[in-house]
Amino acid sequence: MKELSRRNFLKGALAGSAALAVSAATGLPVLAESAIYTPGTYSATAQGINTVIVTMTFSETAITDVVLDVSGETAEIGQAAAETLKAALMDAQAAEIDIVGGATVTSNAVMEAAKKCIQQAKGEIPVEVIGAKDEEAGPANWLGEAPEIAEADIAETWDTDFLIVGAGNGGLAAAAYAASKGYNFRVIEKGTTWARVRGWYGAINTPQIVEEGGFCDRGALLRELKKYSSGKCDLSLFNTWYDESAAMHEFVAGLMAEYHPECHCDVTVGDEAHWPEEDPTGLFFPVCEHFWTSENGRPDRNEMFAQAAKDKGGVDIDYNTPMVKLEKDDSGKVTGVIAQNTETGKYIRINAAKGVLLACGGYPYNSDMMEQLDPMGTAVTTYNNAWPLDTGDGIKAACWIGADMQKEAAPMLFDRGIVAPGVDAGYTVTAAGDKIFPATEGQFNVSTQPFLKVNRKGERFTCEAGTYDQMAYAAYGQPGHVYAIIFDANMPDDVQRFHTLGCSAQTRANPQGQLDKFEEQIEKGNAFKCDTLEELADKLGFEGEAKETFLKTVEHYNELYDNQDDVDFGKPAYRLSALRTAPFYGYWLGACLLTTEQGILCDAKARVKSADGGIIENLYVCGDNAGGFFYNNYPCVMPGIAMGRNMTFALKAVKMAFGEDQ
Repeated sequence: MKELSRRNFLKGALAGSAALAVSAATGLPVLAESAIYTPGTYSATAQGINTVIVTMTFSETAITDVVLDVSGETAEIGQAAAETLKAALMDAQAAEIDIVGGATVTSNAVMEAAKKCIQQAKGEIPVEVIGAKDEEAGPANWLGEAPEIAEADIAETWDTDFLIVGAGNGGLAAAAYAASKGYNFRVIEKGTTWARVRGWYGAINTPQIVEEGGFCDRGALLRELKKYSSGKCDLSLFNTWYDESAAMHEFVAGLMAEYHPECHCDVTVGDEAHWPEEDPTGLFFPVCEHFWTSENGRPDRNEMFAQAAKDKGGVDIDYNTPMVKLEKDDSGKVTGVIAQNTETGKYIRINAAKGVLLACGGYPYNSDMMEQLDPMGTAVTTYNNAWPLDTGDGIKAACWIGADMQKEAAPMLFDRGIVAPGVDAGYTVTAAGDKIFPATEGQFNVSTQPFLKVNRKGERFTCEAGTYDQMAYAAYGQPGHVYAIIFDANMPDDVQRFHTLGCSAQTRANPQGQLDKFEEQIEKGNAFKCDTLEELADKLGFEGEAKETFLKTVEHYNELYDNQDDVDFGKPAYRLSALRTAPFYGYWLGACLLTTEQGILCDAKARVKSADGGIIENLYVCGDNAGGFFYNNYPCVMPGIAMGRNMTFALKAVKMAFGEDQ
């Protein structure tokens, strides 16, 4: 948007409206009695998930047009609400409108910015100039310094035994457990609702799994986890999950029986839980995944936890209450936190006699932390599927008081972030200067299938069979850090032979559903279905030498299939496929970021480690806020392991704080 100076605004407004005068006191426009607004177009910003820009055009008496820039908001939530919010503003002819369900943060930001536009048009505040943030200075140091809060600014003091920071999957599991035991605790959450549920969770050797013949050997599991992390992980943390996740599951099962008796728990066992025998990769797939469902769909587990905290402990979640900093005494023991009520702006000291649990998530929505702590993961990502309020708050707060943080990134990347031809992976910059990933669809499931994948030169560059993040990392050395996937009309049959596991098996279970979604992406211009490979090459953007190379690559790939031998990259023969039967399908991909798992280091009892090798007394951590469990990547052949360890350590923290465990 072109910048409009105060002088030029006033000059144009004076020329265009005979009813306008200027106040000698304020220098702002003064309207004639018959007018409400100074005609013109005004813009304003407000903070949603990122910066929201509202632009309104006014006549003397009405709002005549509204334009919303919500490009920095989450695609499936904030961006999806844009048309509804725009229509509501036009209908209301005011800034006060109904919040769109599920998009509270974006709705509030739109209303705030719209209010400022109206105030500008009425001459009540100066005209706001919208400009991109200064990029020359580069990203700020991700950690920064703990804020100084004067004692005089602390308006309230709360006392409790145990404070849970964050109403997500781990925090609410801890709350439900603490309530079931009758413990004294509170939960604070910076958002307006609890975090999104990840339905699957991993638990080892639960009664249901053992009954169905899925017992998991500890040694095999530990060897595989060590291999995944290149030996960097803390295996004692895995032992806690191995030993105590079954009890966590039994606790969840008890609540499900009470609140959702219509639901049953599914586990993945038998042939569905193993690679085909002809696969030489030797990946280990432990039976650990649990999933609650019913004929009417799956329950919201976090809603159940929150209700249990209310019913059994009388505890309501304190929303709009972010933690500002941790507090500790002279001995180094954590005594509580300073929080802030974002609705009133008032600071609150919360004393927690038995401890604080940090359950605030990772840092996937903090661009400074992403760029500085995980430059490679950032570079190959096209879509952010994380919880929008996960901005590393708990990690920073713990570091400020001397906690130790994992020194190596561990993003959870899935190979499913579909983009249009010519779009690069990595951050793009909005008009307001926010950094966002460019894709609008991040979980296009068929993308994980091991079909032919090529770079922008039309070249195949790696073995397509592997864990979810391996394709994205292989693409780091390719132009734009993206790649195209190619398959033909035999896709429904091919994916049965491929027999991928985990959530990628959704394509095998319902290939037609993926083809239906493909049609949706065709309408968006992200995917292409063609009668010939030449036409597909054109649609994908291949030109000249790149197009010739692409066609030769397909021809050579068909030869590999015919010979049942991938002499180029060693893909198992059963995961090769031919490209000869029209129609032909293709689209471009990057990584979809689900979360980051590079957090604060803790011991097997969920106690936070200090940078000097000790333990910070009364401070606990769980979930993506915690480190040490994953390095390099998320071991996706162990479905639910991240959520399983999250809830297991959440319960462990409560048990430690109240003396159940020592």
